[in-house]
Amino acid sequence: MSPDSMAPGSVRPAAEVNEQIRALWMRAGGSLSAQERAEYELLVVEWAAAIRADVIEAA
Repeated sequence: MSPDSMAPGSVRPAAEVNEQIRALWMRAGGSLSAQERAEYELLVVEWAAAIRADVIEAA
């Protein structure tokens, strides 16, 4: 599922997003195209939101 297709307010677990980021880098062979870079940036934003949600939940 791509980050832009998610419902507003829904957050996947950080580990799941991190795995998708790792898979993207593996497919790209360490050098991202412009399209892959855009996908990476969206995933990082989603990952950060998931981390924040984990911190808030832990508090």
